[in-house]
Amino acid sequence: MAIILDNKQGLIAGDGNLPVEVARCAKENGCEVVCISLANDNVKELKKYCSKVYSCHPGEVNRIEKILKDEEIKQLTFIGKVHKRVLLQLHKFDSRAIELVKEAARLNDDQVMLLIIKELEKLGITALDQTIFIKNLMIPAGVLGEVKPTDAQMQDVNYGFWLAKEMGKIDVGQSVVIKDKMIMAVEAIEGTDVCIKRGCKLAKKGASVIKVSKPSQDKRFDIPAIGLRTLKTMKKYKASLIAVEANETIIVNQKEVIDYANKHNIVIMAV
Repeated sequence: MAIILDNKQGLIAGDGNLPVEVARCAKENGCEVVCISLANDNVKELKKYCSKVYSCHPGEVNRIEKILKDEEIKQLTFIGKVHKRVLLQLHKFDSRAIELVKEAARLNDDQVMLLIIKELEKLGITALDQTIFIKNLMIPAGVLGEVKPTDAQMQDVNYGFWLAKEMGKIDVGQSVVIKDKMIMAVEAIEGTDVCIKRGCKLAKKGASVIKVSKPSQDKRFDIPAIGLRTLKTMKKYKASLIAVEANETIIVNQKEVIDYANKHNIVIMAV
């Protein structure tokens, strides 16, 4: 059933350019966007497309709920990276955030996000599919750049795809680093870029990075995404290929990402 969008949309924004793209597309679709920014790197850009931008720590649940109530938000989108290490900063959490943490059986991504979404539903607020405004950024299958994978790289891609899916089943992470059919790194709390760094340091050079959606991906949060920062991390640590899941992954600034991959002889593909 098609979602009828409200004229006023909430945006819970992590870091990176992806929240800016969502805000821009929502505004172009005639929506007023009220943003709660949980990061610092994109606030200036968000202000170009949002009627208001509030800066909050992820642990300020009472304040975030008050803003949403005062702004009369009924629909919102979660988008952008919020580093899991904030869960190690409980001294910055308010009383309601501490309660939510205690309610979670495990502090993995799905458990935490589902608790937050349940809390929002009590306020009459619906979390939307993350891609509702940016479906054009989802990529189809195929090699996206000029550099083609070798047979050996494809073996690593196939192995890594299977492994990442298995890790996704238990919500460990979405990315793995493979070299010569050996596991160099599996993403955990550190995030994709640090996983790449860790795995590539072991591989020395020529590693493959594979990033997939979880088998039971909830499209309201944590849809896999890559951008120029991912490619720059790969170049720095001499990775030679990145493979993502076709039609399930967002690439931000696609042309710049593909141009960068071509320039630095990196395979970029969707499978």
